[in-house]
Amino acid sequence: MDAKKRRIFDIIQIGYDEDWQSRAFDLMLIVMILANLFIVIFSTFDSAEAYRGILDAVEWVTVAVFAVEYGLRVWTAEYLYPGMGKGRAVRKYITSFSGVIDMLSFLPNLLPFFFPAGLVAFRMFRVIRIFRLFRINAYYDALNVIGDVIHGKKGQILSSIFIIVVLMTASSLCMYHLEHEAQPEVFQNAFSGFWWAASTLLTVGYGDIYPITIPGRILGIMITFLGVGMVAIPTGILSAGFVEQYTRLKSLKDYTDGEKIQFIRLEVEGDHPWAGQKVSGLSLPPGLLMVVIRRQGRVLIPRGGTFIQAGDQVVLGAEGYRDEAGIDLQEIVLNEQHPWTNRMVKDLGLSGHTLIVMVRRQDKLLVPNGNFVLLEGDLVVMHTRKSYRNMKNVEV
Repeated sequence: MDAKKRRIFDIIQIGYDEDWQSRAFDLMLIVMILANLFIVIFSTFDSAEAYRGILDAVEWVTVAVFAVEYGLRVWTAEYLYPGMGKGRAVRKYITSFSGVIDMLSFLPNLLPFFFPAGLVAFRMFRVIRIFRLFRINAYYDALNVIGDVIHGKKGQILSSIFIIVVLMTASSLCMYHLEHEAQPEVFQNAFSGFWWAASTLLTVGYGDIYPITIPGRILGIMITFLGVGMVAIPTGILSAGFVEQYTRLKSLKDYTDGEKIQFIRLEVEGDHPWAGQKVSGLSLPPGLLMVVIRRQGRVLIPRGGTFIQAGDQVVLGAEGYRDEAGIDLQEIVLNEQHPWTNRMVKDLGLSGHTLIVMVRRQDKLLVPNGNFVLLEGDLVVMHTRKSYRNMKNVEV
């Protein structure tokens, strides 16, 4: 049951390209979100009445999918927050931003069945499902830059907003005192001045409220000039943030020193000593890491309690050899006339400058010892300074 539950969690989370079931679920969810959003927008047109039956049917299908998805996410919340207990993980997901949006994406459609009197209010809550578009944002790293910039610059943005609010409050009070006697029906109180300050500072200027006295107009001109500069502050902060973020990403890609990791794939057959063993029970050499396990088209992240099964493809990673000069390895393919064919390694008379590192025989990689017999067709990998017939260099 736990394995099935874990598999469902892997499917409903953002999947890898190799996990076609998870990627299919992601694609279906994106289609449902876009279809639901289209229905909400198209329903506001008069021409939508001719398609009301189809729209309602599609909407209920999408709502049902959202409800099932929400239930699965609640059921598997313990895997989303592995450091917490089951009950605490469920509460954390339900009260999180994504959990609330997931719930409100389907709940307003069901509430009218239980509370018919609140039909209009519940239909207004259905607009909240537009926030499910943030789910699409999670699938694309380029879109996540927006959230990273806002989060990184939140202190500066809040500071600029605070300055704008202070300026709006001061200008609204001043305008109220300057214009109240001249047009009391327009500037009735300080809030009227606040509305004028907001529309002026944000360069909207609806024209429904404006000063008519000379001092009021002078103040209005000053506030207008200040508004252009004040509104430009958050814009400049965000623009600079985008430049910094893309510059940082480019620097990480182009200018950091990367260390190569070598990967090998190991086929675990039925008679392999790892078959049926736990990952935690394997004695891997230091510096060797089990990266992933491919099992029946699925990609698994190995953990200590994961069992290796026959038929698995185990991908191992190891840090590349670190040497500024590198290593020159040479390959020799032994043919029938080669003097090494059908001879033991210890009888080859190799000098101290030559070392046979590995032998590839058919699909197997073998590490030879002194009694190892070389056969026709073997590919011999050597570390040597000499040159041999049928030899080619391999840079490592």
